[in-house]
Parts: sequence; C-alpha cells; structure tokens
Amino acid sequence: MIGKGFFVTLEGVEGSGKTTQAALVADALRAAGYRVMVTREPGGTRAGEAIRAIFLDPAVSLHAAAELLLVLADRAQHVREKLKPALATGEIVLSDRYSDSTVAYQGYGRGLDLKLLEELNRLASDGTRPDLTIILDLAVETGLERTRARVRGDVRGPDRFEGEQVEFHRRVHEGFLTIARDEPERVMTIDATRPMAEITARITDAIVAKTALAR
Repeated sequence: MIGKGFFVTLEGVEGSGKTTQAALVADALRAAGYRVMVTREPGGTRAGEAIRAIFLDPAVSLHAAAELLLVLADRAQHVREKLKPALATGEIVLSDRYSDSTVAYQGYGRGLDLKLLEELNRLASDGTRPDLTIILDLAVETGLERTRARVRGDVRGPDRFEGEQVEFHRRVHEGFLTIARDEPERVMTIDATRPMAEITARITDAIVAKTALAR
C-alpha cells in the first residue's frame, strides 16, 4: 500500500461487469464516508484516453508487441499522474483493469513471454501494486453474449478485443484464473452471474474489511 490510500483493481473477461461494479462500489463506499477515485486502463489520463482510442480500435492494425507497449505507456502515465497522487492523499482508488489484464490478455491471450511482462509491468507501474484485486469470473460465452447485446445497434461495433475469436477469450479467462490461484492473498474471485447488488455488497465489504486491517 502507498501512503494511506488503498488500491483496488477490478478484472475479468469481456462482459463481466467491471465498469458497472466500479461505479456501484464507489457509490456504496462514498455513502459510508470514504473518499474514492474511480479510474480505468487504458485511459484515466488525457494521454491514456488517446492511447485507449488506438488500443481498442479494430481498424488500426497492431502487432502484439505494439499493443503491449501502448498499454504499458498508458500505465506509466496513469500511475505517475493519477494513481500515486490519489493514494498519497489517502483515497481508495478503484481501477477498471490494471496489470493483471496485461498478463491475461497480452500474456495468455497473445502468447507474449510472461517473465518479460512481469519486468515491463514493474517498470511501467513504478512498483505500484494493487492491495486487493477482484476478478469477476464469468464463462467466456456468457460474457461475449453480454457484450454482443451491449454493442448491438452501436455503429462503432465491437472493439479490438470484443471481436476476437472465442479461443482467445478462453486463454484470457484461464490467465485470470491462474493469477487468482497464484496470489490468493491479493486476489478475490467473485461469480459474476450472481445478482448485481450481491456482487456490489461483497466487493464493498471486502474493501472495508481490508482497509480496516491495513490501518
């Protein structure tokens, strides 16, 4: 943990509900008197949002290495401009994706070297690691169906990852499960098919309990 803040990341496959839960959990924590900042990767800063537009655009051809370097550039800026200052002032920071997504998507999904990713993530993150990571676990097929329902009728269509083949998403899913198995003290897995309010309550309770222990 950095300063007096508490860093929480929400992770999962496409359609797992991370963005929705980030907003709901933030509202619940604020109602309980906590100061909370919600952010996302890629994105979260002006530079990050520009990177995000390229990173997710399926019309822009990207080699896996270029894809990786874009998201790492985003993280380097995000950590230094936004995450570390917020944590230093004692805020709870909720990030919709962080370094575990890089391992799952670019490592397990794209097949890039996991040891290399570990070193590059360390550089980009400046040693900033989550205090708690929530993986919203969902069957790949269910998540993709949710995604298709969301983008149906949207002229932009699916983004770079939403449009990937199901086998890619299965590799990503296995990556998240492996991370959860390897780091049980940091990572909490929640069934993303449970009722929305139940998921929000479980995440909120976990954060409150861990922040109390950390103080």
